[in-house]
Amino acid sequence: MQTRVRRIAISTGGGDCPGLNAVIRAVVKTAINEYGWEVLGIEDGYDGLLGYEGARVRLLTLADVQGILPRGGTILGTSSRSNPFAMSVTIGDQLHIVDRSQEAVDRLSQLGVDVLVAIGGDGSMKIANRLQALGVRLVGIPKTIDNDLQATDLTFGFDTALQTATEAIDKLHTTAESHHRVMIVEVMGRHAGWIGLEAGIAGGADAILIPEIPYELEACCEKIAERNRSGSRFSIVVVAEGAMPVGGQPHYVDTGPGGGRRLGGIGPHLAQQMAMAARVETRATVLGHLQRGGAPSAFDRLLGTRFGVAAVHLIARGGFGRMVALHGQDIVDVPIEDAIASLKLVPPDGELVRVARGLGISFGQLSGAVRPGR
Repeated sequence: MQTRVRRIAISTGGGDCPGLNAVIRAVVKTAINEYGWEVLGIEDGYDGLLGYEGARVRLLTLADVQGILPRGGTILGTSSRSNPFAMSVTIGDQLHIVDRSQEAVDRLSQLGVDVLVAIGGDGSMKIANRLQALGVRLVGIPKTIDNDLQATDLTFGFDTALQTATEAIDKLHTTAESHHRVMIVEVMGRHAGWIGLEAGIAGGADAILIPEIPYELEACCEKIAERNRSGSRFSIVVVAEGAMPVGGQPHYVDTGPGGGRRLGGIGPHLAQQMAMAARVETRATVLGHLQRGGAPSAFDRLLGTRFGVAAVHLIARGGFGRMVALHGQDIVDVPIEDAIASLKLVPPDGELVRVARGLGISFGQLSGAVRPGR
């Protein structure tokens, strides 16, 4: 039986990624064409919902989503620090963190929103789960280039980011070989090394360092020496931003006055260490937000579209508090609680790691034994 719905709203939270516009387009077209619902777009995540001068929302029509399928980013904007349960508010000269979640619930009610479509990764799904407990009817759509969300085989955005990282590795091969250098490529992956692992294998890396398998500098240097002895005078090392040495911590960089510290910078740091320890010319390339940008791949356009259509049908069935997901070849729906139970990390003894080891790729371990990650 179709649930009575007249108006839904879409929110894109967390980091941007290729395929978001494909999802928005699919939600709008399916909601209007199949059910005759109105669709509101909330700008800049929950920041747009909680503006002190009123919510920044706009009605999305079929004309609004025309031509956005191949576009990267999101036409609604997003915010990676927008959390209604912990909003930054300046009072006088002081910055305070306040809970404005009830304001968010009230604002949705004032806007006449029957159901919220929350598009995001682990953090966004946790927020959605808490809003649901406050009475908000919602469904989730999984989004993250890190592919670290449980309960779905893949998240849209990952395939495009993987392609970007692989193409960068391909390009660095030629300059590394020409100059007889070690090239270190830092990719995204705070806790999960899926991009680093798969791009490293696809790009023919000689070493892959990921958060789930702590590395030893000596082992990395030995891999380079081994290649030099075999006549290969260059090496490619792929390192995820959250990789860390055995017994150590991930690397952080300062973001400037008042900005604190953020995870990253392991590429340049490791390049300096390896240049000194292995006595080889070493360069680092940090891909950073390049991995988030650009037009989505055909796979991500299709997956995002399938997720968007499935989310609207899920609303019509009354499947609130659930998230659409990919299981094998099928789009299913699962409880949001299952999606946020834990991060989906690379199994240190999983099939892809075994494939890499079989190819002679080093994970920075002298003994070759698998050590548990964080």
